[in-house]
Amino acid sequence: MQIQDLPYPDPGVPDARSGARFLWWLGRNQLGGQLQSLAWGLLHFGSVSALPFCVGLAIQAVIDHSGTRLALAGAALVVCCAGNAIGGTFLHRAAVTNWITAAARVQQLLARKASQLGSALTRRVAAGEVVAVSTGDVEKIGWFVEAVSRFTAAAVTIVLVCVALVVYQPALGVVVAVGLPVLALAVLPLLPRATRRADLQREKAGRATELASDTVAGLRVLRGIGGEELFLDRYRRASQEVRHAAVHSARMWSLISAIQVLLPGLLLITVVWYGVHLARQGRISVGELVTVYSSVMVLTYPLRHFEEIAMAYSFSRPSARRAAGVLSLERVTDTEGSRTADVPSGDLYDPATGLLAPAGRFTAVVCGDPDAAGRLAERLGGHPSERGTPVLLGGVPLDELPLDSARAAVLVQDKDPVLLSGSLRELLDVPASGDVEARSALAAAQCGDVLAALVQGSLEAEDPMDALITERGRSLSGGQRQRLALARSLLTDPEVLVLDEPTSAVDSHTEARIAEGLRELRAGRTTVVFTSSPLLLDHADRVVLVHEGAVTAIGVHRELVREEPRYRAVVTRETDEEAAPAGTDAPLHGVLDGDGLDELGALGRLGELEELGELKEIEERA
Repeated sequence: MQIQDLPYPDPGVPDARSGARFLWWLGRNQLGGQLQSLAWGLLHFGSVSALPFCVGLAIQAVIDHSGTRLALAGAALVVCCAGNAIGGTFLHRAAVTNWITAAARVQQLLARKASQLGSALTRRVAAGEVVAVSTGDVEKIGWFVEAVSRFTAAAVTIVLVCVALVVYQPALGVVVAVGLPVLALAVLPLLPRATRRADLQREKAGRATELASDTVAGLRVLRGIGGEELFLDRYRRASQEVRHAAVHSARMWSLISAIQVLLPGLLLITVVWYGVHLARQGRISVGELVTVYSSVMVLTYPLRHFEEIAMAYSFSRPSARRAAGVLSLERVTDTEGSRTADVPSGDLYDPATGLLAPAGRFTAVVCGDPDAAGRLAERLGGHPSERGTPVLLGGVPLDELPLDSARAAVLVQDKDPVLLSGSLRELLDVPASGDVEARSALAAAQCGDVLAALVQGSLEAEDPMDALITERGRSLSGGQRQRLALARSLLTDPEVLVLDEPTSAVDSHTEARIAEGLRELRAGRTTVVFTSSPLLLDHADRVVLVHEGAVTAIGVHRELVREEPRYRAVVTRETDEEAAPAGTDAPLHGVLDGDGLDELGALGRLGELEELGELKEIEERA
């Protein structure tokens, strides 16, 4: 696998049972790249380690006045230098390739898992944790996967050099063969403590990332309530904790690095002292002493890879564990489905609540609990994040359809839709039936002022479709973002469209026009809207009240306002004291007595009721 071949056609099915198993799975799936890196590493380290032998032979040839051996030593030096250059170049190339391809594989796996889980992902894992795993963690995982082959090449080279030194000069070779394993294993007792400090640093960094993500997402609200500085102070404290943890961790790794410098120095001193002693006794030649000394000097280079692999594993182990934790998450339903991929049509029915949305009708759902409404909206789309009775579309359980087919049949827009950065044309470049034009969808969603704002913000865009939208549409107001998301949903023209509070951030006049446009554009299509707005409810063919997880009333808006106290309490925002006593015929008794109209205006619904023509009727009944 080469970098130019990325992304993978299929990143595979990971072994996410644990972090260690996940790392092992990644290594096995890059076996070809690992073997290449190992081969070039052996050439590189072997060539570097052979240089002292060539130098020792050359020195001894000069002492013995042998021109032939000096020429052979020179030729060997040329070969070793060439092997060093070629091996080092291609080792670096193979190592970088392994690093990038491993990181890319993990990112593809995470992206695929995010697309499979959808909104269920952030319900199980914090958003900041997901960001940390998909950015910093993938680099650490790729680092370890890449470092394994280089470490293996370095370890094999050290063993071969030790064997060669024992054969070449047994007296000094034994000292080196005993000393090098001690050098390699000396830092092992410090690794657990270093790993714990690295884990603590990573944990604090994850918390800081999550806090920063939440602060940025809610910056508009924080500024509105004057809490911006409060949350910034919290992030400053969190970032300082990360800095202290990083310094604490770096101290331990600096100690490990110091040991890796100190012990080889002591070994060199021992080799020189003992070698000089043997040379004075005439037991070894000067060339042999230089060879052994140079070999110990050179071996400090591959020895550094023992420290690197320890660091790579210490940092990648918790990263791999977190990535495996995300990748091990599964939907409660089989995304492949047990039925054919045909898209069904017909009535949408939820057996759990008794909610029925007839085919081709505009159904509004009123639910006093916004969280319960969100869960119900998600369930209507099929393949929800929580187990439950599957929703039926035309008598076919949506959970038994492949996920793609279920999404094609029922589109659910939640109450917080996301706008991706790019041009408006790119935002509206979504799978669609082709029966609805972008212009019609934008008009139905009342996006005229939104287009003007986008053009004004993009000086080079003459066509509104070429106007740029910033990340998550942060340059737009909440109502403008909401309307653009509604236009995108209308453009897809699905068989069933489920909207969760699509007009909660717009004013009543715009909301009334959206209600008319929505009804007109979706004529003949099944539309389900979760809302408590009288303006939307009055345009619905049927209104369903869901209370405590079950349908308790069905009708049209005006009838339910008069006859159903619980419905009236949700729609008009009645308090318990203002609600009409059960069983009375005065539906707004206590709301419109005396200063009732002023109270109703204070509740924010007076203007909407006037537009509906209900106020006169209510006054007469009062």
